[in-house]
Amino acid sequence: MEAIDKLLKKPLWVNILVGIGAFLFFFVLIFFSLGLITGNGKTEKVPSVVGLDISTAEHNLTALGFEVVIQDSIYVDTLARTAVLRQTPDVDEVVKKGRTIYLTINRVLAPQIEMPNLVGFSLQSAITYLKVLGLRVGTITMQPDRNKNVILDQLVDGVRIAPGAKISSGTVIQLFAGDGSLSTLLDVPDLVGLNVETARSLIESSGFVVGAFSSNSSIQDTASAFVIAQSPFAFSEKLDSLNMPIKNRVPIKTAINLTIDMTAPIRESVDTIKN
Repeated sequence: MEAIDKLLKKPLWVNILVGIGAFLFFFVLIFFSLGLITGNGKTEKVPSVVGLDISTAEHNLTALGFEVVIQDSIYVDTLARTAVLRQTPDVDEVVKKGRTIYLTINRVLAPQIEMPNLVGFSLQSAITYLKVLGLRVGTITMQPDRNKNVILDQLVDGVRIAPGAKISSGTVIQLFAGDGSLSTLLDVPDLVGLNVETARSLIESSGFVVGAFSSNSSIQDTASAFVIAQSPFAFSEKLDSLNMPIKNRVPIKTAINLTIDMTAPIRESVDTIKN
């Protein structure tokens, strides 16, 4: 009480200076104490743990004084299960010791995906769709079809997979697509009476494929034989407005089968065919 009485008896300006001095003293004391409490000035560079197994990543981070929290998990089929995919803060950032490092890891189990129906899709659309779903595109086989680059079938491990079937993310899907070769119809060449080599050359140059050979007799030298019949025929059974046989038209790359014999056939004229 005596000290307080002495202080009150001093001039006002002295008391103000004392108060300011006390305030500054406590401010400086608190400032430096806060640094000690919070570890101010103690920093550490964040190491890279991306690609490491989560257990190894946690060990490396905690050894440096960091806290570790698994923030999320996603699935990447090309990476090891439980591998670290992302980290926050990023590698080489300088942060305070004790800072929490958030990790995103690879899932152990692949998520299940419902197989879409790709039949009728364009090839490019199907590829894009599969990638969006997390599925992988395998072999793409082109087949004769009227529509070019349109999906005809979808398979997994060589077996057709039905739309709606559950498969794992990352599954490889094989696709069959049309090559557009059946969009064009061509006149079937008339091969009856030609020798085999000439007929073969005409078939291939006309955009068709040489099919099977058959014969009613034994033929030692096929090259010397003659075509006595063919399938498909050169003319259809239909007649035009002039009562003339109409040329038979079939898709490009159609196989033409030949019946051959060592004796050349007697060719019928168009008028004979007409009648």
